[in-house]
Amino acid sequence: MKKLLPTIVSNSVRVAAVMVAIATGTASVAAQDNGSDGNVARPVKSIFTADVGTVAMQDTYLSPITYKGTNLRLGYQHMQALGHDPERWVRSLDVGMEYDNVHNIAGNNTMHGLYIDARWALMRRWRDVIVPGLQLMGGGAAMMHGGVIYNPRNSNNICSVKVHAGIGIAGCAAYPVKIGKLPVTLCYQMSAPVIGAFYSPDYDESYYEIYVGNHSGLVHVAWPGSRLEINNLVSADLHLGSTILRLGYRHHGMSSGINNLTTRHSSHALVIGLGGDFLSVGAKNPPARTVTAF
Repeated sequence: MKKLLPTIVSNSVRVAAVMVAIATGTASVAAQDNGSDGNVARPVKSIFTADVGTVAMQDTYLSPITYKGTNLRLGYQHMQALGHDPERWVRSLDVGMEYDNVHNIAGNNTMHGLYIDARWALMRRWRDVIVPGLQLMGGGAAMMHGGVIYNPRNSNNICSVKVHAGIGIAGCAAYPVKIGKLPVTLCYQMSAPVIGAFYSPDYDESYYEIYVGNHSGLVHVAWPGSRLEINNLVSADLHLGSTILRLGYRHHGMSSGINNLTTRHSSHALVIGLGGDFLSVGAKNPPARTVTAF
């Protein structure tokens, strides 16, 4: 198992790097697409973020004790109005890589968690809801989350692999304000899986047993009764000319119970990000109007 762990971690890092590269490439391509609904420009809101915060984690496959410590995350988001109906539909892509460094109550053991996550959402937009300028969005999302938790103190089961994929709901509320002359967009974003599948071994089942052929009962149906998860982001996007400075707070909560094993993960983090609204406009065919994601 100790020989297998570096491979798992290495593959997780490689997958995360590929996902970020794909996301960046997708934003670049999308920025060159001015839309197909007449002559409409659809800028891509592209933002890279860094999160720093705290986390409480429990994984009874490794230890019955709740560990607490530091949570770090690097993320990327792009949002864009949809081509065929930009006024009413918005798509978004979020990818991230997360690291947890947590300790037990006595302070004599440390666990490490490394994860990647991705979410693609398509949301219907409603403008000027209740008050002028308030936009509400809601729709469906496809999402995945995977990684590994490593406990160097254990002699047999030293790591716990986490894999989940599912579909669920996504929502967003955005409202423009001004601080003096500075334009600011206040925003709340959320997502939660509803149905899917996740991986979990049986209680006290070692990965060596799985390696030699015991593959039954490893994949389980994920629904709110077996695995509950929610992602929340509250942010303020400060429009500093062509640059967007994002300041915010992110909460991620997850709880699962299967095969007499319990996993809980709750993080609270401050978010800082940089990005902008990117658009490629042809000189021969300038757009008649512009529709942004917010």
